[in-house]
Amino acid sequence: MLKTVFVAPDPGRLRLRASARAVLGIGAAVAVSGAAGYSLTAVIACGLTALLALFTVADPTVRGQALTTALLPVAGFPVLALAATLHDSPRIRDAAFLAVVSAGVYARRWGPRGHALGIFAFMAFFMTQFLHTGQDRLPELFGAVTLSLTVTSAVRFGLWCYERRLPPPAAPAPPAPGRGLARTTTRQALQATVACAVALAIGQALSPDRWYWAVGTAWWIFVNTASRGETLVRGFRRVVGTVVGIAAGLLVAVPLDGALAPTAALVAVCVFGIFYTAAVSYSWMMFFVTVMAGLLYGLLGVLHPGLLLLRFEETAAGALGVALAVTVVLPVTTHAATNAWIGRALTCVHICTTTAARRLAGDEAADPGPPAAELEALLAKVRLSLAPLVHPLSPLRARKARARRVLALLDDCAREARGFAALAAGPGARLDAELAAACRRVEDAVEHAVHALAPLGAAHSGRAAATAAEPSRPPGAEGALAHLHRLERALAELASPLRTAPRAPLAPV
Repeated sequence: MLKTVFVAPDPGRLRLRASARAVLGIGAAVAVSGAAGYSLTAVIACGLTALLALFTVADPTVRGQALTTALLPVAGFPVLALAATLHDSPRIRDAAFLAVVSAGVYARRWGPRGHALGIFAFMAFFMTQFLHTGQDRLPELFGAVTLSLTVTSAVRFGLWCYERRLPPPAAPAPPAPGRGLARTTTRQALQATVACAVALAIGQALSPDRWYWAVGTAWWIFVNTASRGETLVRGFRRVVGTVVGIAAGLLVAVPLDGALAPTAALVAVCVFGIFYTAAVSYSWMMFFVTVMAGLLYGLLGVLHPGLLLLRFEETAAGALGVALAVTVVLPVTTHAATNAWIGRALTCVHICTTTAARRLAGDEAADPGPPAAELEALLAKVRLSLAPLVHPLSPLRARKARARRVLALLDDCAREARGFAALAAGPGARLDAELAAACRRVEDAVEHAVHALAPLGAAHSGRAAATAAEPSRPPGAEGALAHLHRLERALAELASPLRTAPRAPLAPV
């Protein structure tokens, strides 16, 4: 499994670059804070701040990333002050923590910036519990956080800003938000608050000093999930990663007992592992997080085997809180979330082929590249949404077969749409009557497939433009027709599993 993670596709080596830059940025922030004379507690806060800034800020443009990074103290400092002030008032502190949880999740309605600021606010409260920070340490903590953000910004936006040479990533806009309880962020804010409340209660029963691990587990399981199934699978993977990380901690972190040089080197390895595996394996990311936490506890001088066992118990408590919340509180079914993303992916297929047809018809302004890139991003969302159904441990055999069939056919559709778009963008290609007719059939097939998702499929409008037939076959027409014929066939086959009831067996192919 580890081999699969480390040989997973990494187009442009972006994961490798991000991981190496994270080690450089966090290492530089820690080194500068240490040289500035900060205490060990403040240095650890500096490192955690740098990790959060590099990990959570994900605006599509460099300018947006810089602005979000500059706004992190605006969200974090008031929460740091609140948490430190309430440190010795447990009941009020707990209520304030839950309020921060609710606001932090609800902030996701404002896109990547709200998402990053919400996470930073939550982690500011969490960090004061982890470091046992009182009001007397606030000035030092503010200074360490400010210094950390300054150093990491210098690395990210100055020394190693590889994003400036890359086109903005395709990021599909979220589905229509709705109002009130129909809004996903509102439902998740309520679910996360209930989950964290349950985790907090169980966590404090397990340990009055380390209860915050249960709340942190519940919070992070909700990050980047949209349905009940996704959340439950993420909780399972978090527990697995934590268990394996605890085993590694017993073998590595406990014997080191906080020795500075080897601990620092292993923390750097963990940072690299967190960033490199985050996009491909949540379990392995949690493995590295757990080992790093053990190493940090070793630096603080409080690490022992019983603490690692408590870490597992608190993680299980957080996962249990999440399972109860997503099952009972306004659940969003995997079927509903998946159908919404499939409908948008199919609509994007239509837009991609229509734009390519306009390009073939002579419209130089029609660029099929952006919709083709967005289609890839939408397919990633579909795969994430279907992950609970295709999981090896899923007992729902009929739904698993249906999900796998849908994924395979969507991949076929994307491949043919990309091929057609690439031919359309090539020199000398032109549209003839046969190609125009094939484009119209593809549109009809998309509409048929989307109707199978009703009422959740996204609507689309407009047909591919047709032009008069040329006396001879235009250059590239044979290849373009082949892509369209295969696309039409894949769309026709896709309508069957989409129309099939989720738990009904698939008709034989």
